[in-house]
Amino acid sequence: MNILKDFSASSINAGFTTVLVGFASSVVVIFQAATALGASEAVISSWILALGLGMGIPGVILSIYYRMPIVTAWSTSGAAVIFTSAVGMPLEKAVGTFIVCALVTILFGFAGWFEKLIQKIPASIGSGMLAGILLRFGLDVFNSMNTRTFLVVSILLVYLISVRFKSRYAVLIPLLIGIGITAFDGSANISALELELSTPVFIYPVFSLDAILSLGVPLFFVTMASQNLPGYTVVKNAGFNMPVSPVIGSIGITTLVLAPFGAFALNLATLTAAICLGEEAHKEKSKRYTAGIAAGLFYILVGLFGATVGSLLTVLPSELVLGIAGIALFSTTANALSMSMAHAPDRDVAVITFLATASGLTMFNLGAAFWGLVIGLISFIILRVDVGLLLGFKKAKEEDANKTIQDNS
Repeated sequence: MNILKDFSASSINAGFTTVLVGFASSVVVIFQAATALGASEAVISSWILALGLGMGIPGVILSIYYRMPIVTAWSTSGAAVIFTSAVGMPLEKAVGTFIVCALVTILFGFAGWFEKLIQKIPASIGSGMLAGILLRFGLDVFNSMNTRTFLVVSILLVYLISVRFKSRYAVLIPLLIGIGITAFDGSANISALELELSTPVFIYPVFSLDAILSLGVPLFFVTMASQNLPGYTVVKNAGFNMPVSPVIGSIGITTLVLAPFGAFALNLATLTAAICLGEEAHKEKSKRYTAGIAAGLFYILVGLFGATVGSLLTVLPSELVLGIAGIALFSTTANALSMSMAHAPDRDVAVITFLATASGLTMFNLGAAFWGLVIGLISFIILRVDVGLLLGFKKAKEEDANKTIQDNS
């Protein structure tokens, strides 16, 4: 099959790193969210199964169908909303809310409403928001040197040397070296782990207006604004023309089917998707879709083995996970910064969006990505939009091409 021929060691590694980073960096939030709803150990295992299948199956199918790396993820922001807003709520009501959110996601996807919304957001704001999200991962590479200096310095040096001489495997080689170091010094002990398949647990949904208003509205809102929007931006910045409407709709259908088993909210991946979109995943852009397939297959594997595989992934030192994540996102961060500053008149807006997003600002259970977008849009309206345009009296002023060229020079 042509698909098998398109795979490479680097694309498989990108898929594995995607799952490693995505799962290990936020699985604790999922456990917290499930615990807040009073979920038992069996139900938590079912959540991991449903989320693993929910991230993996559409990732494989959509990546093959559209021939581009499409990576889905659970809504980490959504899990945080559950943890803070649904304490004491019966699990059955929460599941009913998950189903309602899935139905609205399907509507927003296939009706094209989400696509119409994102087309109105200037590229400088979207790219500035993405750069702000990615910044902390780059900083974590160097912050991790405080606790595991030899490990992180080693993988960074190996990365730089690999980029110079063998860029195709610039992330794979540091990962292998890092695993070798942790195995040698005994900091990654997997001998005590036992693999066990997960069992699905069906929760009968109960639909409640108060649960939908208190949990469903913020859950849908943060998933769309702080997960799907930056997820689309990272794909666009990588040069892929993703048909976002059917993709969002398909993810909504997957959420709907798996919600009774624990798939509370699925969305386009952002940070982890960036790992599969760059040259490190595959030198040939047309073959990077195999990284999306690999990530999907690894996510399915994670789901089948549930919390056990989660423990296996979290056995690796956090410094190694953070270091590899940041290294894998170096080029994507550079691209986002470059695109955010490409249009000279919008640079102030881009910087404000970038700083607001990177600040970690959190208010009303809404994360920094959302507030970065809001602050960026407000800045754009004040600095760049004519008052007459806001009132609907005249069209937007077009930038003089010569002036733009002069500003850029």
